Amino acid sequence: MSQLLIEIGTEEIPAGYIKPALEFLSVTLSARLDHARIRHGRIQTYGTPRRLAVLADGLSERQDPLKIEVMGPPERVGLDASGKPTTPARKFAEKVGVPVTALSIKETDRGRYLVAVKTENGMATKTVLKDILPDLVLSIPFPKVMRWSDLKIGFARPIHSICAILDKTVIPFQVGNLKAGRFVYGHRFNHPERIRLESPEQYLDRLSAARVLADIDQRKAVMTEQMAKAAAGVGGRVLPDAELVDVVANLIEYPAAVIGRFDAKYLNLPSEILITAMREHQKYFAVVDPSHNLMPFFIAVNNTLAEDMSLVAKGHERVLRARLEDAQFFYQSDLKLPLDELSQRLKSVVFQADLGSMYDKALRIERLASVLAEALNLDPSTVAQVSRAARLCKADLVSHVVTEFPKLQGIMGRIYAHAAGEPDNLAAAIEEHYRPTFSGGQLPQTIEGALLSIADKMDSLCGCFSIGLVPSGTSDPYALRRQGIGVLQIALDRGFSFSVKKIIDSSLSLFGKGQTPENLRAAEGVYEFLKNRMAHLLEEAGIPRDLVAAVLSVSGEFIPDTWKRAHALYRLKQQPDFDTLAIGFKRVVNIIKKADPAETASRQVDTGLFAHESETRLYERFNAVKAEVLNHLNQENIDAAFAAVASLRESVDRFFDDVMVMVDDTDVRKNRLGLLGQIAGLFERLADFSKIST
Repeated sequence: MSQLLIEIGTEEIPAGYIKPALEFLSVTLSARLDHARIRHGRIQTYGTPRRLAVLADGLSERQDPLKIEVMGPPERVGLDASGKPTTPARKFAEKVGVPVTALSIKETDRGRYLVAVKTENGMATKTVLKDILPDLVLSIPFPKVMRWSDLKIGFARPIHSICAILDKTVIPFQVGNLKAGRFVYGHRFNHPERIRLESPEQYLDRLSAARVLADIDQRKAVMTEQMAKAAAGVGGRVLPDAELVDVVANLIEYPAAVIGRFDAKYLNLPSEILITAMREHQKYFAVVDPSHNLMPFFIAVNNTLAEDMSLVAKGHERVLRARLEDAQFFYQSDLKLPLDELSQRLKSVVFQADLGSMYDKALRIERLASVLAEALNLDPSTVAQVSRAARLCKADLVSHVVTEFPKLQGIMGRIYAHAAGEPDNLAAAIEEHYRPTFSGGQLPQTIEGALLSIADKMDSLCGCFSIGLVPSGTSDPYALRRQGIGVLQIALDRGFSFSVKKIIDSSLSLFGKGQTPENLRAAEGVYEFLKNRMAHLLEEAGIPRDLVAAVLSVSGEFIPDTWKRAHALYRLKQQPDFDTLAIGFKRVVNIIKKADPAETASRQVDTGLFAHESETRLYERFNAVKAEVLNHLNQENIDAAFAAVASLRESVDRFFDDVMVMVDDTDVRKNRLGLLGQIAGLFERLADFSKIST
């Protein structure tokens, strides 16, 4: 078994490009080796800003042989009456290169035919790789690619070297004007000389000696250890930031952490500003004391180990001092402006060309949040706070700090609201109305924040749908899918039971277009969109797709109710006799669906037309169960409602055993359809049983 190393040496690749590129290399190389019938073992990836590498173990020396079945003449042509090969059989065997005695007979749809099994010996792995690897290198997808010199190839950054070794042999191929070889390069400054590799197993050790840690996990571990040691030296610890660790690890080839200090006066700034100023612009790590308070220190991770790291620290301190001075100026300037004045400035900020300004959006959020609060019968004081928070929720977008640090939107709104003396819940709601910021992210913690978040997201959904900005495929520029899921998650978390259809209508009415056909289509589109998002959430929660369809086809208008019905139906399906139950109920629903609408329009039942005892028993049992179901639904006891409906099974089964529904007598037929229609109507309060797989 052989070992393969491929390294693409480049100029500095953006940090965010490295992980996706390495994942592509691993998956694609594995797939192409499999397709080429080359057995292989584990595939590992390594990367730094100046290299992408893959190391594959256990490659077979040759392709696996390929057996090909070649169809020949029919048996009646290829064999004579005594079963001996004829001239056509011998010519066929000669053509495919096998002895005529090796031919066999195969039964096919067209009859019995002579077949030959031909074996093609595989080529040497080295020969196959020579064809596979050039395309593998150039097929790596990047958000943006560069071209250089007069070459026609593109890559994330110009390629300077390619190393491709199978055991101790170079794989001879060319990319652009570069020929693959056995050389790699060390650290740009600490060890710029090229390094000759005799075999792939030397790769990591030789690079490590040249101040390059190609293993990303190892690089993170060394970096984290250095930072922890530096922070401990001043009695603190590094503020956890896994995302920043990932970014910085892919900005360096060998970590050299250094701790710096800033003036303690800047600790008077909100911690969010300090952390963001260090993190976003400089990629510095904050340091906190044992009580989790910020300390006047930061940690920078350099790519070069200098002789005097104290000089490096001073350079970082000068840069950060300027950043923090700007941040302090921006913050103090913002505090001089009332939030209401900032809110007025939103009139000059466009939300969307056809949907008005951010000021217009804030007004719509205020009105829609009030509609929501009234639908949920909240007390007037909460409604007033929600309205005030809605008016101010976008004000910080025009502040100096958020202009400089966009990721602080909402956070600065909360800080400025606190500074202005607004109530705590109102201030918190301003920050929380952006939540969740990603799938599975933190939800609003206050009721005001929850209402504001739903109103904001519904405004975006309805506004975009009203002008035709509907997500399609992978295109979703306004993140409407995430916002739709956010609406559902908040409503489920809070148990908010409001009519989704009414909120959609209220939201669309705020755009001033009236009940136009376009608005009606938009309303239906938003409702179906949210139902599809609910289906996604339910399936993620483990509810089978057919049960989800059964519940949502009835209604998805009340979010907590839909969630409860789906889970209650799932629990009911776990019962051993569920399939029998579902078959009977599906029959009820299907008969109604297939019958003449004119005969099912009326669901009146005349007991005088009952011709069999089972009709009477079903009717009486239905009326009793209906009362139970309605009572359970009023008390939101969905499981009990499903159990009550399930108790109809025996009466339904007996009815179908004893009675034919579609009889010739029109009055009797309509009466029986009316009875089944009433039963189907009861089912419709819970689920469409006809969609359940049995």
